Amino acid sequence: MFGPEDLLPWNLTVHFDKFPEAEVYKFSNKEMVESYFMSCLKEADVLKHRGQIASSMQKKDHNQLWMGLQNDKFDQFWSVNRKLMDCPSEFDHFKYIPFRCYIDDGYTQILVKPVTEDGRKKTLQDLLNEMFPGRSNVKIKTHGMYPPLETPLQWLSEHLSYPDNFLHLCVV
Repeated sequence: MFGPEDLLPWNLTVHFDKFPEAEVYKFSNKEMVESYFMSCLKEADVLKHRGQIASSMQKKDHNQLWMGLQNDKFDQFWSVNRKLMDCPSEFDHFKYIPFRCYIDDGYTQILVKPVTEDGRKKTLQDLLNEMFPGRSNVKIKTHGMYPPLETPLQWLSEHLSYPDNFLHLCVV
């Protein structure tokens, strides 16, 4: 049987009318959702690889990404997405880390390189120091967990990015 520890930490209420259009953007069809997804993917690629990967992809690759995601076909999606997640051969890191940091009712993002000027790998703590200077009590949650602050940003981006190739971080 399920115990209290098996309950979700929140309750969901689903409404089928009175969509909050002033607060949430409503896509009118699945083609718009696909277009938005591909735009996010291309934006992440510009940050990571200067747009070189997405611009060299063919229409069939875009379709394979979208159909794999839409139909829960992980292998189909990942066979194309792997190209977007690989580091450039001349470096061992991305140019910038594509991320969105959600706070209050919106999100913020800044350009953050995964390494310092002297070549040291930046950590989640370094990112928080750049985004929230002077605040030492900021906690970040992603994928339902609190990643250790000493986790390298490059590793987070490679292993915890969402299908749109962005690292989505929530300030809690």
